[in-house]
Amino acid sequence: MHTAPHFDIDMDALWHDPYPQLARLRAEAPVAYVPQLDGIVFTRRDDIDIWEKRIDIFSSEQPGGLMTRLMGQNMMRHDGDAHQSQRRAMQPAVSPRAVQRHWRAAFREAAVRVLDELVPQGQADLCTDYAMTLSGEALRLITGLDNVTAHEMDAHSQAMIDGISNYAGETDTEARCLSAVAALDAAIEARLDAFAASPPDPDSIDGVSVIAVLQRAGATHDQILANVKLVISGGQNEPRDAIAGGAWALLTHPDQLACLMDGTVGWDRAFDEYLRWMAPIGMSPRRIAGSAEIGDVKITPGGRAFFMFGAANRDPAHFTDPDSFDITRDTRKHIAFGAGPHFCAGAFAARALVADVALPMMFERLGGLRLDPGRPAGFGGWAFRGPLTVHLCWDYDRAENTAGKTADREEKAR
Repeated sequence: MHTAPHFDIDMDALWHDPYPQLARLRAEAPVAYVPQLDGIVFTRRDDIDIWEKRIDIFSSEQPGGLMTRLMGQNMMRHDGDAHQSQRRAMQPAVSPRAVQRHWRAAFREAAVRVLDELVPQGQADLCTDYAMTLSGEALRLITGLDNVTAHEMDAHSQAMIDGISNYAGETDTEARCLSAVAALDAAIEARLDAFAASPPDPDSIDGVSVIAVLQRAGATHDQILANVKLVISGGQNEPRDAIAGGAWALLTHPDQLACLMDGTVGWDRAFDEYLRWMAPIGMSPRRIAGSAEIGDVKITPGGRAFFMFGAANRDPAHFTDPDSFDITRDTRKHIAFGAGPHFCAGAFAARALVADVALPMMFERLGGLRLDPGRPAGFGGWAFRGPLTVHLCWDYDRAENTAGKTADREEKAR
């Protein structure tokens, strides 16, 4: 039971552009029951920051939830000690130390390979030809799944996130998700067998992969399957969409791009502002496990709630002119990675991939980079939001010259 006001939303419009309806919710009914989602929706940044931490009221454990039912119960669907123990087991694979010692350099090598293939083409769909491929290659490394291609990684990830946000209950969407889960489970099990037969050096690339780290920590078979799939479902789409969407945002704001290229502003600022402005993971669901009074709204156990990160990150109480993209703003209040105990474990790796490698290397290598004026970009989604297509062109001769300079610098660094 609850006393939250009812607020109807247009689900089709929400998918195409969620921000107008989210702004209305935030202004008129910041804690509201949305019948189209059959849940309580939170849209103000401060409410989410407070109540996401109250796992006694809003629990991540959702035995009947889509993620648990389709992908298995991973650490994101546990609270308290059960969550923390699994998070600690994975930590060596995604810690700042692992990023510094292993992943940043490995991501850079992968980006060089992808860009070497792109340079002569002079044009590409950034989403599929660079962002998707590089994110997939990074995930192959960090998970240890060298038996899954980058394109398979993306397809499986997309099928899973479509499945876990399938609140309309479309049977084809669920079937695609279950097929992806089965394929990934088989690939993970093959790598577990290989690592068991020949344990990798704990300080090698394979040895710090998620699969090897969890196996070495004594995680159960089901925990390994569920948590590796969790890493894939978030670790592919969020960096992919931040790379492609961030590049589009910068190309449509050339003055801000100029500040990055001349070093006035760091690439990490562009990364954080894009995540604030268009959060790739737009919401997080919870099971209502306890009673609470939030303003004049009373909530009792039963049903579900949705913390709308996409709305919180455009809350005018914390961000001036929140609908604008501005890499010079203070983004410290954004909660694109979450706000409580479930703060994204892969945040350091995602920052390294996007801000340290993918965006600066792309703009450096592809001289004269510009949007294709005849093929406008498209965006979609609300639970998970990102670009669908971003068509780019560049000047081959300028790209080749820049590539040579990059190669020289990398050789000197080695």
